[in-house]
Amino acid sequence: MPSPLETDERKGLPAISSSTSDKIKSIETFRVPPRWLMVRVETEKGIVGWGEATLEGHAEAVEGAYEDFRERFIGWEAANIEDIYQSAYRHRFYRGGEVLMSAIAGLDIALWDIKGKTLGVPVWQLLGGKVRDRVAVYGWIGGDRPSDVLEQAKVRKQQGFTAVKMNAVESLGWLASPDDLKATVERVRDVRSVGIDVGLDFHGRVHKTMAKQLARALEPYSPLFIEEPLLPGHTDELQKLYQQTTIPIALGERLFTRQMVRPYLETGSIDIIQPDISHSGGISETHRIATMAETYDVGVAPHCPLGPVAFAASMQIAICTPNFLICEMSWKMHYNLNSEYDLFSYIKNKEAFDVNNGFVEALTLPGLGIEIDEALVRKAASELNGFSWRNPVWRGPDGGIREW
Repeated sequence: MPSPLETDERKGLPAISSSTSDKIKSIETFRVPPRWLMVRVETEKGIVGWGEATLEGHAEAVEGAYEDFRERFIGWEAANIEDIYQSAYRHRFYRGGEVLMSAIAGLDIALWDIKGKTLGVPVWQLLGGKVRDRVAVYGWIGGDRPSDVLEQAKVRKQQGFTAVKMNAVESLGWLASPDDLKATVERVRDVRSVGIDVGLDFHGRVHKTMAKQLARALEPYSPLFIEEPLLPGHTDELQKLYQQTTIPIALGERLFTRQMVRPYLETGSIDIIQPDISHSGGISETHRIATMAETYDVGVAPHCPLGPVAFAASMQIAICTPNFLICEMSWKMHYNLNSEYDLFSYIKNKEAFDVNNGFVEALTLPGLGIEIDEALVRKAASELNGFSWRNPVWRGPDGGIREW
């Protein structure tokens, strides 16, 4: 093994030695419908790991990061996950933010998959072992512009869910009429009448003036949580809102490092942290966020409106994390309905994601616990022909942009 001084430092490639010898041979990305970016990493010994680097609406930017990763990391020991993570993060993160963290996530997840397969154990066993036998999950109802929630809640209950999430509002101006909030309360009441729990995603659409009114109006109906009642960055404002409601407050899909999560834990302004494993550096950083949150008695509910690899990776975190609460599941989510592909499409062992009484059983196969249908991934990526999903742009009656 050459010393770092003997390597080509112009490419930033010096790597540490390893007790094993199975180097990264190839790194591929596949943009697949409905809106996911899959990552395939293969070692010189032929072990394949799958990751997911989905950053909704920005697939091309993440793919660009993989041009750098291929030059940087092909030839590195696949077992040195932390070394690869630190190299990608420390040298690149502050120049790329969320795009780089999503790219790191896909590579990191794939390397954990490889490590588990190499050792013949599920990833959760490598992270400290199992603390639960099954994982609580929730499904989505109502769509981007929430409607028809009562009937959809009934369907979700028949599918085996005991909890759902829906958008709280369609869109609101900075200062809206209190009458605009009445429909939200009615929808929550309807869903609760089915005998099912409901979390409300404010989605950053509600500014602080309306957020405190809406939280107060929802109090009698005991939502499971209110998610992202204010956009990240409003730490002091969120702390004040926290003091005005008894409803658990959740946040985290737009926070993708421990450093970004830290202020919310230190100010005691959230009850639930929601890292998205495809945004927050993969299994490595998400696991660290979860461990840090436990110190503050904050629960973990992974954000995961994405594909099967992200969901399986989130389950690995859930199975080994004492302060885990519940995980988002994108099966039959509104973003998937206009596509022939859904959460189960790209996996062969579809029974692995079966929902029973609100739970999915712990994954037991080596690595991530799922078998990816690689032929279908390649077929779907080729048929997509470069198309990329884009976030909607919403505007109010005055033409001004509103938060989607």
